[in-house]
Amino acid sequence: MDTVTAVRNRILELCGQREISINKLATLSALPPSSIKNILYGKSQNPKIVTIKMICDGLEITLAEFFSTPEFDALEQEIK
Repeated sequence: MDTVTAVRNRILELCGQREISINKLATLSALPPSSIKNILYGKSQNPKIVTIKMICDGLEITLAEFFSTPEFDALEQEIK
């Protein structure tokens, strides 16, 4: 699994846990819905850390909480 897929899966997981839509997440995060949708639908292959931080702020979690999952721990090296 690559990092972008892991980020996408984590956003979907967190929305599912909180029972919120992508549009609601965008509102909570002060981001345009297109920014989040671009990550989720693969248009953004390198989401900025600031965007992820804003998502975390909207969900009231830290970056450490966002990235602290077995999925991120098991990521393969991006440089090959």
